[in-house]
Amino acid sequence: MTDTPTPAPGPGKVRVPADDLGAFAAALLEKGGLSARHARTTADVFVWAARRGVDSHGLARVPAYLDLLAKGVANGDPDLRVESATPAAAVIDADRAPGPVALAAAADEAVERARTFGVASVGVRRTVHTGAIGYYVSRIAEQGLVGLGFVAGMPNMGYTGVKGAAVATSPLAIAVPAADRAPLLLDMATATIALGRIRQARANGTPLPDNAAATADGTPTTDPSLAVLPLPLGGAKGSGMSLAFELLTSVLVGAPILSSFHSDDPAGREHRQNALLIALDPTAFGGSAADFTAAVDDTLGTLKSLPVADGADGVYYPGERSAALAVERAADGVPVAPRVWRDLTERAAEYGITPPGTV
Repeated sequence: MTDTPTPAPGPGKVRVPADDLGAFAAALLEKGGLSARHARTTADVFVWAARRGVDSHGLARVPAYLDLLAKGVANGDPDLRVESATPAAAVIDADRAPGPVALAAAADEAVERARTFGVASVGVRRTVHTGAIGYYVSRIAEQGLVGLGFVAGMPNMGYTGVKGAAVATSPLAIAVPAADRAPLLLDMATATIALGRIRQARANGTPLPDNAAATADGTPTTDPSLAVLPLPLGGAKGSGMSLAFELLTSVLVGAPILSSFHSDDPAGREHRQNALLIALDPTAFGGSAADFTAAVDDTLGTLKSLPVADGADGVYYPGERSAALAVERAADGVPVAPRVWRDLTERAAEYGITPPGTV
């Protein structure tokens, strides 16, 4: 998830109150097979992303998750099991639960353990599409702790020196609580551009940036009709980060993805993701929580007071603009693209659910 200004809703978009949209999404997901509690958790993650302008992880994911549940790729009634051999670390076996269900549980587990031990790490094994990873580290930061998260998924990105898909567009996220400012939230993938942007450029017929995407055999291209793979951010830096995240998540929790994907075993191509969430209690490092968040505010304020570069509209820290947009959309409603709204309302009609009113 990037933190860039989002334009006003385009023609045809509808605005729906955020609370109503969350209840609507939850009702659809419950009809799709999730429990009421898990449906609400999953809907909260989608609305959180939509309020921040991250449409790729917003309400468009509801139909996709309904399909995952219908096909049995995602488990609507998972048996989440916590495995732990030491107080400050644990692994949650997700049993193919949707990512929001498994990672929200992991975030809460990490917070509870870090409260006692100062630091805690919780791995997640065998989940299905994690959603906006920034949500889970923000969930940790809301409790006054620092949150870090890593995800590894199915290889869909190039790797420096490799022909074709090699590693995943694995994201990382860091959330740091502040006192009077929005928390710092760094949420980024290891790819130069997202797969969704390639599809969007293909639909619009617009060229892609240089060194951002490649053909199936790994040849860089700006032609969206030929591009199928995103290329790593910063070349070897991005591909190296993705490989490291595979080791820190999948291999660490005993569920390797990369090696099985590139093996001769057909099961290696079955969709799955793994994750690692870490919670740090600032008080475990000396000083009080209030001293820490005050120092965070001071640091962010210092950054924002620096001279503004020519052509820039201001100095922003990661997460600042998306937090402001979330406040705006909480008041004015969340814009939903016509195609997504049509898909949601058609699914609602199938389930006998009345869609919310628009504003």
